[in-house]
Amino acid sequence: MDCYTANWNPLGEEAFYRKFELYTMEWGLREDLRDCLVAAAPYGGPIALLKNNARKEKSPSARPLLEIYSASGLLLASIPWKSGQLVQLGWTASEDLLCIQEDGTVLIYNLFCEFKRHFSMGNEVLQNHVLEAKVFHTEYGTGVAILTGAHRFSLTTNIDDLKLRRMPEVPGLQKPPSCWAVLTQDRVTIVLLAVGQDLYLLDNTSCSVVTPPGMSPSAGAYLQMAVSFNYRCLALFTDTGYIWMGLATLKDKLCEFNSTIRSAPKQMVWCTRPRSRQRAVVLAWDRQLMVAGNSTECIRFVLDEDSYLVPEPDGVRILSRTSHEFLHEIPEASQEIFKIASMAPGALLLEAQKEYEKESQKADEYLREIKDQKLLPEAVSQCIEAAGYEHEPETQKSLLRAASFGKCFIDKFPPESFVRMCQDLRVLNSIRDYQIGIPLTFTQYKRLTIEVLLDRLVLRRLYPLAIRICEYLRLPEIQGVSRILAHWACYKVQQKDKSDEEVAYAINQKLGDTPGISYSEIAARAYDCGRTELAIKLLEYEPRSGEQVPLLLKMKRSKLALSKAIESGDTDLVYTVVLHLKNELNRGTFFMTLQNQPVALSLYRQFCKHQERETLKDLYNQDDNHQELGNFHVHSSYSEKRIEGRVGALQNAVDEYYKAKNEFAAKATEDQIKLLRLQRHLQEDFDKPYLDLSLHNTVSTLIQDGHHKKAEQLYREFKIPDKRYWWLKISALATRGDWEEMEKFSKSKKSPIGYLPFVEIAVKHHNRYEAKKYAPRVTPEQRVKAFILVGDLEQAADAAIEHKNEAEMNLVLSKCSASTDSAVMEKLNRARAQLLKK
Repeated sequence: MDCYTANWNPLGEEAFYRKFELYTMEWGLREDLRDCLVAAAPYGGPIALLKNNARKEKSPSARPLLEIYSASGLLLASIPWKSGQLVQLGWTASEDLLCIQEDGTVLIYNLFCEFKRHFSMGNEVLQNHVLEAKVFHTEYGTGVAILTGAHRFSLTTNIDDLKLRRMPEVPGLQKPPSCWAVLTQDRVTIVLLAVGQDLYLLDNTSCSVVTPPGMSPSAGAYLQMAVSFNYRCLALFTDTGYIWMGLATLKDKLCEFNSTIRSAPKQMVWCTRPRSRQRAVVLAWDRQLMVAGNSTECIRFVLDEDSYLVPEPDGVRILSRTSHEFLHEIPEASQEIFKIASMAPGALLLEAQKEYEKESQKADEYLREIKDQKLLPEAVSQCIEAAGYEHEPETQKSLLRAASFGKCFIDKFPPESFVRMCQDLRVLNSIRDYQIGIPLTFTQYKRLTIEVLLDRLVLRRLYPLAIRICEYLRLPEIQGVSRILAHWACYKVQQKDKSDEEVAYAINQKLGDTPGISYSEIAARAYDCGRTELAIKLLEYEPRSGEQVPLLLKMKRSKLALSKAIESGDTDLVYTVVLHLKNELNRGTFFMTLQNQPVALSLYRQFCKHQERETLKDLYNQDDNHQELGNFHVHSSYSEKRIEGRVGALQNAVDEYYKAKNEFAAKATEDQIKLLRLQRHLQEDFDKPYLDLSLHNTVSTLIQDGHHKKAEQLYREFKIPDKRYWWLKISALATRGDWEEMEKFSKSKKSPIGYLPFVEIAVKHHNRYEAKKYAPRVTPEQRVKAFILVGDLEQAADAAIEHKNEAEMNLVLSKCSASTDSAVMEKLNRARAQLLKK
């Protein structure tokens, strides 16, 4: 701590930069990095090396070796490169390795050199080959840009949604550009390239010459360019050693610097800190590293080994054969606390805490000075913030102890920031460990988010660490532990050294009924790996049938899928499986399968009733279900338009009903056939359509049409009940207005329905005259009602008095009017009085 600022290097008056070691690399490289293709993923990501790619081996049979290391130099995986000549390596945002070949093919591998997929950059690239390539990142995803042998550019902005775009041609370009970069402006990806002292901008449709604002006329030819991590800033290096820094829009200049070094740097990258006003780039030559920014001076470091620069959001990682270092601008909070002779609140609080540990009274003096200025909350916040920027745990602890000490003297200081920083640092220190090798800074960690960090631990198969972090941070199970266990299980099913039973048991023992776990997803991974039996065993643990069934169908275990669907009680799921079986199996096998599943068979019958009636007939035939076959033919007869078709369908129904020993249904259907034939004759005889009428409607229609003999014939032939026939006839005659025929009919024989219906029907048809003829012929019990219907209240009253029925008397009284029926009312009242005396 006493020499904390020893490695600080000033750049200008306000900015300091420091370079410290992250890891001592023990990857044992025999080659220099200049002899390898190198690609390191940002956010402390892995490092990919293709050895012996740039130089020919003495043995022509020797193959280049593709190796992937953690940031600490631990080998994750390696494979001999057996494909085409590689031009460039790069990493996607999800830490997949892109290998761009000379023929334009891009191969994608995971962290463990396991091939995932490939795609091509187009036929034109295949013909002209790839000279250079760059991997870039935009809001759309990870993109690839290439320069072909024809000096044309092609790119795709998202390799997961491949849409190749050929950029416009640069007029007169006969050789490759000296340098080029991919920029983004207004959500459009463009290419900036340099040819000598000219800069060209290629967008979707045009090529234009651009001149950076404030560029010195004597700057010379462009040799190198660099785009910042967020693609907002651009740096240009010329052959006179001049460095121009400005916005990537090429509309504003930020600063310039003259390095006096005329040779092109091997690499030039931006080194900026978020929300910092300082702008700086890092340039690397064979043995020298330079930091240049908005100052007349620069920072120079001597490089003992060939190095490779990896830009980060808040600094630059520097790789060499033996070390892995980080170069960054000192954050403001750290400067305030550790700067020599600083009187900032955080610096005084740190000193106060140190003196307190020494039991010195100076602690009180420092503390009082802070409190007098009312800066104690600011001092605590500075110490908490500065602790996040420190890489060494001891320095972190010292700053957090100072913050904790200061909190004791503040009323109601919110503890959330302190607790959160302690948690974050514990997580960061655990992943920075040499065995893990993810040297995230606090700034990178906050940008990456804990969810993405956990994903990256899972990608590295560091499941125990990921679970411990979830438990420590108390993340919800569905977001944390459950998701990680699911990934672990998906990895477990890929291990071929254990039997299906052992793997399924181990997964179930570990996962159990953990919320958020989908056994169907794990089973799907097992099936994709060719382990069908393991997938079926895993599906036994899946509680949701809706998740089991689709995978079972995919695995062509349709009968098992049907059983699971029936167990679920979900009719939609059963229908899904049944229809799948129908398309998969031949007709006979399909029907036999349904015979063993009554629930599925019943549901399929319901489906066929509405959608496939002919199939329903086949099902009944197979079951020898004659009763249902009879019903089927009856139902089918309704859709027949011709009388012959209806009769034929009904005759088939009769045959089936007899086979089913249902004589009642058979006789009824035979009667229906007779009626159909009779109606056919009626239509021919009387030139009126009688089809589609019921028997009773037919009789009624015949009477209304005056065909009494034919109606009588139907009455006798089909044995229509007498009461029903009399109702039909008198209703039809009244409707026709044939009162004379009704009178004859009423006298033909004794009415089985009485004569009150004659009265009611006549009144209904507004013929009181005819109604009065039948009123005296009704039974004594019906006379009061009959005389009321015809409006003869006097006779109704006499009948009620004769019956000595008080209810009937009251009914007649309710129909009387005081102005017209006073005599009738007086007679009724006297009768009621005499009845009450008794």
